Amino acid sequence: MPLIDPVLLKARLGLLAGRFDVDALDGCDSTSSELLRRADKGAPAGTVIVADRQSAGRGRRGRTWLSAPAASLTFSLLWRFTGPPGQLAGLSLAVGVALARGLENLGASGIRLKWPNDVLLEGDGDFAKLAGILIELASDRRGTQAIIGIGLNLQPPAEDLPQPAAGLAQAMTNLPDRHVVLASILSALAEVLESFAVDGFFGLKTEWQQRHAWQGLAVQVLGDDAEALVGICLGVDDDGVLLLETAAGVQRILSGDVSLRRA
Repeated sequence: MPLIDPVLLKARLGLLAGRFDVDALDGCDSTSSELLRRADKGAPAGTVIVADRQSAGRGRRGRTWLSAPAASLTFSLLWRFTGPPGQLAGLSLAVGVALARGLENLGASGIRLKWPNDVLLEGDGDFAKLAGILIELASDRRGTQAIIGIGLNLQPPAEDLPQPAAGLAQAMTNLPDRHVVLASILSALAEVLESFAVDGFFGLKTEWQQRHAWQGLAVQVLGDDAEALVGICLGVDDDGVLLLETAAGVQRILSGDVSLRRA
């Protein structure tokens, strides 16, 4: 039996229960792949797939997302927008704001955001990855559908990973039941995505920058085919584009295929 009970989750969602159609699985290839298949068959906006195990979970830049059933929460949400993909600049950052809100509403502290799609936990003067976001867009004559995949560590991963990782349990005194956690995140997502549909990222920019882990710090931006850019991270513009102050002037970092590291 899956760790998430949709009936119990609906109860936790309260008045927002009607906004979401949740299916909990013991396992699948990836929650986003499963949701995409259902979207192609007409699944409504607000459909959520949550799975205990993924055999082919994926993250940004083709990375594999590792998750342990009892120690993590992995799900994907289908949302639809009326405009084309070009009007959704900054969506991954907006989802980061929603995830931070949802966790902070539970009492979590030290939540920080990393451009473009990571949620970090700050502690002892350093940062560790708490959650990852992967968004896949597809458009048709009706508008654009977004498959929003989120992987959240509830407990610190036991595996040796290439970068520091943390668990939500380290950000709060008492870790709530996973139904409470998921309900809080979904509620925040509904609020933020509705705002984003009207105002774009502009209305969320200040809130994102307040949580930005490396705002005003020296960083380097690594691309696949270019030398590292080194400079001071100025945050983002109204479209969620990263701004880097370098010796040659302010550079706008558009591509999602970059890695941000402290210089």
